[in-house]
Amino acid sequence: MKTSMAKQKKSKSLLRREWVKSMVQNRYLYLLMLPAIIYLVMISYRAMYGILLAFKDYNPKLGIMGSEWIGLKHFKNMFTDPYFRHVLLNTILISFGRIIFTFPFAIIIAIAFNELKQRHLKKTLQTIYTFPHFLSWVIVSGVIFNFLDYTGPVNSMVAAFGGERKVFLGDKKLITPILYITDIWKESGWKSIIYLAAITGINSELYEAAELDGAGRWGKIWHVTLPCIRGTILVMLTMRVGQVLNAGFDQIFNMSNTVVQSTIDILDTYVYRITFQQTPDFSYSTAVGLFKSVIGFTMVILVNKLSKKMEGTGILD
Repeated sequence: MKTSMAKQKKSKSLLRREWVKSMVQNRYLYLLMLPAIIYLVMISYRAMYGILLAFKDYNPKLGIMGSEWIGLKHFKNMFTDPYFRHVLLNTILISFGRIIFTFPFAIIIAIAFNELKQRHLKKTLQTIYTFPHFLSWVIVSGVIFNFLDYTGPVNSMVAAFGGERKVFLGDKKLITPILYITDIWKESGWKSIIYLAAITGINSELYEAAELDGAGRWGKIWHVTLPCIRGTILVMLTMRVGQVLNAGFDQIFNMSNTVVQSTIDILDTYVYRITFQQTPDFSYSTAVGLFKSVIGFTMVILVNKLSKKMEGTGILD
């Protein structure tokens, strides 16, 4: 018994020595990591105790620890509120719509860039496609409002061909497709960079072998490019599904109006109104945020398991 305990202590001391030795050898790498670690500790982990607000009736005078503990009351109120269920359904539909309709565009653009042989044209198009990412949704929504205005260029063109003018951003049937289209225009070029980097890492001999087997351009894309970047696609999809209850607050907040609000109102805009436009209820807002985080975490675990079955590895392995 004493011998086994002594062996355990010895092995632990050896591990500590190896760890210290590794720290000393890689000290510059750890120094590079230090700002990120400090950021995570100060901004992310230090604020985690604020989750307690979700289980308390928060009183600013008493503080978080001094406020009354009420357990799951806010969560019960959430699921008994009909409008909460409505915005939750909106959030899920819009978010999964983004995955179905907007997620593939970054992959398509990356493949299209890879197929371009003219170097200068490729660089020019990459600049054009990635530039909208650096514009805020405040600016983009202003452009869209002017472009789709009742007297704007789109309606003027429709009227010129004998059609009827429409209030595009006031149409409940059109507002969701407009969200998808503007999101594709703004973000797909930027997101394609990750897939393009994965494509450039593909061994050129695979393309040569496919060509010898008689594969054309489409055949090489289908049998070489897509299988080789499948791991990257699954990682990005896992991360995107983890944000399934984040349906694009910035975009919807700036493009929404009273006519279409009920159609595109999501959890984030719902929480914003509760926190800043009504009598503030920080505890209830925290409960909604915690609910979103738990669902996001659960979705990441599920998609990660699916990724492991398909690819043999997952984002969490």
